[in-house]
Amino acid sequence: MAGTRTDSGTDLLDTLSAEHRRLLRPAAPGAELATRPMLATLSDRRDFAEGKWIFERKLDGVRTLAVREGERIDLLSRNGIRVNDTYPEIVAALAEQECTDFTVDGEIVAFFHGRTDFSRLQQRMGLTRPRDVAASGVEVTHYLFDLLRLDGADTTRLPLRTRKSLLRRALTFRAPLRLTTHRNGGGAELLAEACAHGWEGLIAKRAESRYLPRRSPDWLKLKCSQGQEFVIGGFTQPAGTRVAFGALLLGYYEEGRLRYAGKVGTGFGRRTLLALGERLAELRVPTSPFDTRIPERTARWVEPRLVAQVAFTEWTRDGKLRAPRFLGLREDKTATDITRERPARPR
Repeated sequence: MAGTRTDSGTDLLDTLSAEHRRLLRPAAPGAELATRPMLATLSDRRDFAEGKWIFERKLDGVRTLAVREGERIDLLSRNGIRVNDTYPEIVAALAEQECTDFTVDGEIVAFFHGRTDFSRLQQRMGLTRPRDVAASGVEVTHYLFDLLRLDGADTTRLPLRTRKSLLRRALTFRAPLRLTTHRNGGGAELLAEACAHGWEGLIAKRAESRYLPRRSPDWLKLKCSQGQEFVIGGFTQPAGTRVAFGALLLGYYEEGRLRYAGKVGTGFGRRTLLALGERLAELRVPTSPFDTRIPERTARWVEPRLVAQVAFTEWTRDGKLRAPRFLGLREDKTATDITRERPARPR
């Protein structure tokens, strides 16, 4: 079976070239190493030098790093929250690995009609009681795409291709664990193919890049459609038969101030309206958190702590969202980290 482990982590590290072995360092504790994942930069680049980049499917899920140190296993969200109780089947799969010392990077997803679906995953996020997890009926998969630590060695200075080769051989990949496959070329053609299949897009990565604990132009997000996270700074009152609220007032941080990006009033089912309405009520404040006046007569304000995932068609000339649609809350991201994503200039 592909991905079946036959050697120990130390044996695998011994197969590295002398040049690559010199790049290894003693590893920090796994959980410490996993608190700052490498992040991709939005880009509209389409030309890529052959052999210099690899391309992975962009998954619509939640970034999660997995740490195993002996018998201890930690699943950590992007903002360092332990989510073991939410995804016990993934914890169990990690516990079955022969390798007992590793830190791996990946994305947890849920599928609907063959596509990763964040709205479906939303039904699982935040659940911690075993009976609630089982009752959700949402099956999840953890796609792994990088290796940060192996048998006491920090592997982040190794080239990406080498890290991925070690990952493939270090762990056994059976459901719910999957190895994220990649292509070695294609660029624009691959993106067109991904969009035709209804994917969210691609992640382009420099094949020789190191793993850096920050957002980097060595990893690029190539999207089929627009979408990003926004901070919820308020809401409007419901009208007609609508319950809880009418629309969410959205923003992003720029130079420490919350900039208004418009409102979203679609994408909510009744259950979501009621549940989110309760959370908004708990966060009510008397004054607006935005840095400008918001022209909404029935606006109500909240502490800017909740983060929403929103799809939209484009930005208008005055910096507002056109045709936005709510996809779900992001419990794995911190509000103050949310900025407007702008395509990076090609290098």
